[in-house]
Amino acid sequence: MTPRSATVAVRSVDEYRDSIEALLRPLAARPVETVAVPAALGRQLADTVRAPLDLPVFRNSAMDGYAVRADDVAVTPVTLPLSGVVAAGDPGLEPLAPGAARKVMTGAPIPPGADCVVPVEDAHGDAGSVTIERGRSRGEFVREPGTDVRAGEELVGAGTLLAARHIAALAAVGLPTVRVFQPVRATVITSGDELVPAGTALRPGQIYNSNGIALAAALTANGVTVTSVEHSGDQPAQFRRTLAAATRSADVVFTTGGVSKGDFEVVKDVLEPMGGLFGSVAVQPGGPQGLTVVDGVPVLSFPGNPVSAMVSFEVFARPILRRLAGLPEVEVFELPLLSAIRSPQGRRQFLRGRLAHTAGGPRAVEVVSGPGSHLVASMAAADVLIDVPAEVGALPVGAPVRVWSL
Repeated sequence: MTPRSATVAVRSVDEYRDSIEALLRPLAARPVETVAVPAALGRQLADTVRAPLDLPVFRNSAMDGYAVRADDVAVTPVTLPLSGVVAAGDPGLEPLAPGAARKVMTGAPIPPGADCVVPVEDAHGDAGSVTIERGRSRGEFVREPGTDVRAGEELVGAGTLLAARHIAALAAVGLPTVRVFQPVRATVITSGDELVPAGTALRPGQIYNSNGIALAAALTANGVTVTSVEHSGDQPAQFRRTLAAATRSADVVFTTGGVSKGDFEVVKDVLEPMGGLFGSVAVQPGGPQGLTVVDGVPVLSFPGNPVSAMVSFEVFARPILRRLAGLPEVEVFELPLLSAIRSPQGRRQFLRGRLAHTAGGPRAVEVVSGPGSHLVASMAAADVLIDVPAEVGALPVGAPVRVWSL
């Protein structure tokens, strides 16, 4: 779909999602920045990182015990003179004399000449000697340099979404910084004179503005940085000013409300003359939709009903945003229904659902609320969307349906 000034015919869910993905896909070529390794958690690595050194860096003990020569403990029990102790962090450079033992702590260097470690549980001694009750073979409980990773080997691949385990590996080789992609930046604009912030006493006709908070949370959970959450009343001049500021600071703008066929559709009234394409998508909830490019920035306009806004995000925007962030694909699978449902033919319906589990995992899915686009509290009980095809008018108990993880 190429945005243009028009109100178009009803589009399918797949067609409209493809249009959004085509507009957002260029955001994959976003800038790269260098950040401290601790701050890189959850960010997507821009370059393959290779180990600058071997891990382990030096031969060290895997146990608290006694460094010895395996030949000296081949026959046990045997008592050996004790020549000191090596703690983690000590240089450990003094060679071990044949027929002697040296106490070593976990992570401490293995003294030159020793080739195995006898754990403390297999020995007993005093300040001058130790009796080994069980011998060990060469290499036992000795960590050799490079057995984890060799210098020059790939440590973490480009494009990896950095989790705690990756941060641990980067820190272990002493890297202070890494290069990561800047996340996609989004601004959310809600519209409507009826909306007021939480904590405000409601006057007649007013409701709390949940869409801004909900969309910001959904964006953040899917790898997007929310630059701001704004609100505009139904005055076109106010919306124009809010939109202009948003497009200067964001890679994509999401609006809610003002996209249908009423008398106060401020989003549609402002954006359509700017080349916006508004119309209906064959979906329930979330039929009225708008798509515009303003100063090179995609503007996705969702309906104002809370469930419509959230389902629109899940179906149309979430899949491409997760790919851009390097996150796993939205999980879609098939399960039988626990109760019969009816659906408006000609519109693809997304019902809120809840998984019914057994010890082996989900076994079925049940509907948790009606189809109304205002039932936002009921959506809190859902963990999936039930995807009912547009050509289906009813489904019986046990019918297989596709479900999307929330």
